[in-house]
Amino acid sequence: MPTKLLYCFARPFLFSLDAEQAHNLTLPLLKKSAALGMGALMSRPDPDPRNVMGITFPNPVGLAAGLDKDGKYIDALAALGFGSIEIGTVTPRAQAGNPKPRMFRLPQANAIINRMGFNNGGVDAFVANVQHSKFYQNKSGVLGLNIGKNADTPMENAADDYLYCLEKVYPYASYVTVNISSPNTKNLRQLQGADELDGLLSKLKAAQQKLADQHKRYVPLALKIAPDINAEQIKLIADNLLRHRIDAVIATNTTLSRDAVTGLNHANEAGGLSGAPVFELSNTVIRGLKAELGDSIPIIGVGGIMSGKDAQIKIDAGAQLVQLYSGLIYQGPSLIHECAAALKRG
Repeated sequence: MPTKLLYCFARPFLFSLDAEQAHNLTLPLLKKSAALGMGALMSRPDPDPRNVMGITFPNPVGLAAGLDKDGKYIDALAALGFGSIEIGTVTPRAQAGNPKPRMFRLPQANAIINRMGFNNGGVDAFVANVQHSKFYQNKSGVLGLNIGKNADTPMENAADDYLYCLEKVYPYASYVTVNISSPNTKNLRQLQGADELDGLLSKLKAAQQKLADQHKRYVPLALKIAPDINAEQIKLIADNLLRHRIDAVIATNTTLSRDAVTGLNHANEAGGLSGAPVFELSNTVIRGLKAELGDSIPIIGVGGIMSGKDAQIKIDAGAQLVQLYSGLIYQGPSLIHECAAALKRG
């Protein structure tokens, strides 16, 4: 496949650069290629529609949030053949994120550690980028918008940031993801606790209903959770999802565990670990959620997918859709087609 061969040639150069530098080089090049019409030369996965959250996804392989935090590259990423694009995480106000360097590759483990810290240009710039994209203008596909809180917002006021962002992004989203699981915003994961989660979801659900009435359109809410939770916490989260009628759960974000990368270069860097080492951790959470939720609430599986077989394992664990991020860094865009083909066969 030409895409695979092209990435095989490009990867050594990209991996010779700092990880964030390579990221900041690749996306603008991808955007320029798409603007020149080169995206039309790429084959798209065969149609394999899945209805999840009341939305028809052209295929079950989506882009996870984090690759395009500001929505500057929606059209370029859509040209790669994803069944959905999720962008963000966005916060009410612009913020620089954590000091650099803040992203590290661990090639021996097909892993990445990042401590980006929700670096983004703020929700107003984010919405403007969405509005200017052809993907949005032409209603070309499924667009997830991922929201979070500013780092300097006190935890007791966290819900205000989510509500503010929800109101801003609601008119432009196919669905909205509530990110309470990044390890790189201090104390954010506290929102997964019983009282905190109950209060946040109650406010978000009330706001969702109000916005649905206002815009005459129901936009589903998904909750993105961490892999570093035990069976008791999985049950607590599942109970809250059911009680508040949240539309989907995304499992999972990055892990704080270093068990799978002990002794490797950069293994002791602070931040969230993604890629192959999080694969089984996220699968365990997916299985636990499936046992608690049954078919009541759909699960979107993300974490460590490096092959079509990995994608199928996520579905077998209980997910209805999958998302990619770190696998793209290691395998290139051909991974999208490989996963889509495997899931269509499976």
